[in-house]
Amino acid sequence: MYAEERHRLIVERARAAGRVDVTGLAAEFDVTTETVRRDLTALERQGLLRRVHGGAIPVERLGFEPALSVRASAMTEQKEAIARAALKEVPHDGAILLDAGTTTARLAELIPTDRELTVITNALPIAMMLSARPQLTVYLVGGRVRARTGSAVGEWTRDLLRDTYVDVAFLGTNGISVERGLTTPDTAEAAVKRAMIGAARRVVVLADHTKMSTDHFARFGDLEAVDVIVTDAALDPAVAAGLEEAGPRVVLA
Repeated sequence: MYAEERHRLIVERARAAGRVDVTGLAAEFDVTTETVRRDLTALERQGLLRRVHGGAIPVERLGFEPALSVRASAMTEQKEAIARAALKEVPHDGAILLDAGTTTARLAELIPTDRELTVITNALPIAMMLSARPQLTVYLVGGRVRARTGSAVGEWTRDLLRDTYVDVAFLGTNGISVERGLTTPDTAEAAVKRAMIGAARRVVVLADHTKMSTDHFARFGDLEAVDVIVTDAALDPAVAAGLEEAGPRVVLA
C-alpha cells in the first residue's frame, strides 16, 4: 500500500471513530509503529489530524482551525487543480467576490491578465496580491483582522457586504455535508461567509475532498444556496452524487 492511500485511510478511520492509535494502525496496515508515527506527523502538518498521546484525533473534533501557513502547504496539487477548474466560472468582466483561503488565493493568482474585473475580498493576502494588477479594480472589505486566516470579519465587514452585489462569489469552507451544509470552526468567519452568499448572483465553493462529509461548529449556508462545488478527483463518487442531489453541480478537477 502506498503512503498516500494509507494516509487517506487513516484520516477516514479518525473521522469515523474520533481517534486512531498507533499500535492499532500498525497492526491493520502491517507496518511498523515508526511508520505510523511518521504518517501521523505528515497528516498533522497537512492540518488534518492533531497528534495526541498514543495516536491522533481529527482536527474538526476539537474545533481546531489550522493556521494559514499550515493550510497553505497542505493539498497543494489538489488546490492547484481546483483553482484551474474554477477559472471557468470567472467571468470576463463584471464583479466577483473572493473569500479568504488558500484555494481562493490560488484562484486569484490564476486570474488572466486580459480580464477587467472588479474584485471584492476580505482577505489581506489576496488584496495585496491583486493590487499590482492594473486591469483589476480591487476592493478590500474592512473589519477586524483574524491573524489565523488573514481575513477581515465582524460587523463592519458584514455591513459593507450587505451593500454589495457581485456576479460570482468564490467561497472556501472547512466542511461540507448533505446533512449540515457548509460549516467552519469560527462564528465570525461563518457570519461573513453567510453575507457573501447573500451578496452574489452565483455561488461557487472551492474545497478539496478532505472537506467533504465533515461538519464544524458554525454553519453558514445550505447546499441549495450553492451553484457549483469545485473539488478534486479523489472525491468518492457516492459523496459527489449525494451533493448533487442536494442542489449544486459538482466539478471534479
